[in-house]
Amino acid sequence: MQARAAADLKRLVTDHLVEAGLTYAGAGSFVTPRRLVLTLDGLPAMTAAQREERKGPRVDAPEKAIEGFLRATGLSRDQLEERDDKKGKVLFAVIDKPGRAAEEVIAEAVTAAVRAFPWPKSMRWGAGSLRWVRPLHSILCLLTDEAGARVVPFAIDGIAAGDTTRGHRFMAPDPFAVTGFDDYSARLAEAFVILDPAARQAKIAHDAAQLAFAQGFEMVEDKGLLAEVAGLVEWPVVLMGEIGEDFLALPAEVLQTSMKEHQKFFSVRNPKTGRIERFITVANIDTADQGATILAGNQKVLAARLSDAKFFWENDLRVARAGMGAWLDSLKQVTFHNKLGSQAERIDRIAMLAREIAPKVGADPDLAEQAARVAKADLSSEMVYEFPELQGIMGGYYAAEAGLPAEVANACEAHYRPLGPSDAVPTEPVSIAVALADKIDTLAGFWEIDEKPTGSKDPFALRRACLGVIRMIIDGNLPLKLRPILTTANNSHFGTWMDAAYEKIDSAEEIAARVLRIEKGQIEAVKEFVRTNLHQPKIAAFLKEIRGVESSNVHAPTSDLLAFFADRLKVYLRDQGIRHDVIDACFQLGGQDDLVLLVNRVRALQAFLATEDGATLLGGYKRASNILAAEEKKDGARFDAAPDPALATEAAERALFAALDAAEPAIARALEAEDFEAAMTEMARLRAPIDAFFTEVTVNAEDPALRRNRLCLLARVRGVMHHVARWSAIEG
Repeated sequence: MQARAAADLKRLVTDHLVEAGLTYAGAGSFVTPRRLVLTLDGLPAMTAAQREERKGPRVDAPEKAIEGFLRATGLSRDQLEERDDKKGKVLFAVIDKPGRAAEEVIAEAVTAAVRAFPWPKSMRWGAGSLRWVRPLHSILCLLTDEAGARVVPFAIDGIAAGDTTRGHRFMAPDPFAVTGFDDYSARLAEAFVILDPAARQAKIAHDAAQLAFAQGFEMVEDKGLLAEVAGLVEWPVVLMGEIGEDFLALPAEVLQTSMKEHQKFFSVRNPKTGRIERFITVANIDTADQGATILAGNQKVLAARLSDAKFFWENDLRVARAGMGAWLDSLKQVTFHNKLGSQAERIDRIAMLAREIAPKVGADPDLAEQAARVAKADLSSEMVYEFPELQGIMGGYYAAEAGLPAEVANACEAHYRPLGPSDAVPTEPVSIAVALADKIDTLAGFWEIDEKPTGSKDPFALRRACLGVIRMIIDGNLPLKLRPILTTANNSHFGTWMDAAYEKIDSAEEIAARVLRIEKGQIEAVKEFVRTNLHQPKIAAFLKEIRGVESSNVHAPTSDLLAFFADRLKVYLRDQGIRHDVIDACFQLGGQDDLVLLVNRVRALQAFLATEDGATLLGGYKRASNILAAEEKKDGARFDAAPDPALATEAAERALFAALDAAEPAIARALEAEDFEAAMTEMARLRAPIDAFFTEVTVNAEDPALRRNRLCLLARVRGVMHHVARWSAIEG
């Protein structure tokens, strides 16, 4: 809560001051476990005087209207001014607001902030009405100028503001007075309180690294734990202790997680063995025995904690070495989502999908399926039950203990990646296949039950899953077509859904509609088949046969999910400096479900548009499109017939025909070879002929046949350019 509290105090107070007309030059906020501090620089002594004029009703308005205006302004009738207006004489209120002393405004601002402070959790104590995160003991509020420091007079729930504070709770508990922020900060440091959280973090990190290095060890970096520990102490004292010999054989992640979660200890690694062999704790006090008593107590508690971890580890190893069958059986009783079935059903779907994806990413299908079937097994283990953040990591250890291939064990941990934008993606083929299957199954499932991200809400982390798929495909340069994979995943989810929902559905038409907008004549076929075949794989196979994966009658969620991928891809590429309109121009070609090819096309197009040829050619395209749009609207007809070279009368016209005849097959060959840079080079050859055509040829010739032929020629220009991208989507 601390960082948020510091920001909230700054926001609440400064907003109030500015609204009251009391400006400031700078502000800073600080927090420790026992104090919340705001300092402001450059405050004026007074707010500026203000003069407000408010227009009221006409002089001859009803009495009630005038009385209402008087109540709103707080003036009497004789204090109002009468002024001429286009509608007659009108009453005006002129309200002079004199400047207010800074002390008065500050007292209001601080009182309001404390009373309305948005603590996530708060408490009330004693007989007062104030709610605060913990009992509030004192308020220090000073205003310092050339004349010196003075207390801003106010009180909250009987606690009067003053100029005194206290230092460290045990090492300097006596009160002392201060004269300003600099004096306050310096006196606190003398009283064993480091006010700035960043300074406390820096001290902990420096002292811990030096202490570990001096004994031949290295501290395992953990920025989150560092920030948390810095918020628990005012005077950080770093101490290093030993981990009992009995626990050193535990996996490093188990030691690190147990110490972090339960004790807030930093892990210390032996660089020679790679094992976690020490811990660092941060005390809040200097002691006469240099922390020996503190370390002894901490080591005793840590031994108890690690004894639990060792017990979990040894029990889990027995299950793992027996093949993990007990864990997999128990997942049949674990619900993944009430509309998407159990974890065991989910594993079946992931295994089927991983097997299909495996050959496309260079993985062995048998290994990919095997890895998918055991990747979630550790969810039933005692260790993961105790430390959920170790899911996958423990699965890798248990798969290795079960004697499974290294690729399978690695996939257990890697298939959860990437966990965020800075996390690495899996690189081994089997891990990639399982990771893709896991994320695509999740996306397809929640699309199937219409639980999509809305606005800022994404409770199932679907945006992260989608971005993970995009990163794996692009970073791994994987030749995957998404549409058939998504369709397979959707079919599989429909089977799960059908098993769960069939008995609740009275109408076969509803089933048919849920399958997909199938043709009317197919409803009876679906009705009969579902009535006699409630077995999920059979239903999925039947639906695949009746719909056809590549037919126009594809399952509706697939197209919608592909659109979601396109949106996420725009975000991903925009962060890399790629224009959204260029992405649209390529995606609108249709069938762009091979993300690697799409990104290569997008990058080549953006690079081409940055050249003089690209910019000029874009201008020529837009000119041709505008002429065609205007003439098609005027004629009520399209000019999509093949233009006749025999009707070309101008040299520039004939040159454009020749350029198109040369460019069109060359562009097609380059696109077929997936050489988008070559396609752009061929496209650039059209620049000069198109420019010359517009310069030397009158498109709207008086001869109707000539005019139509030239418009058809422009349509051909547009069509040839559309082989590369939909240029109409590109902004000028």
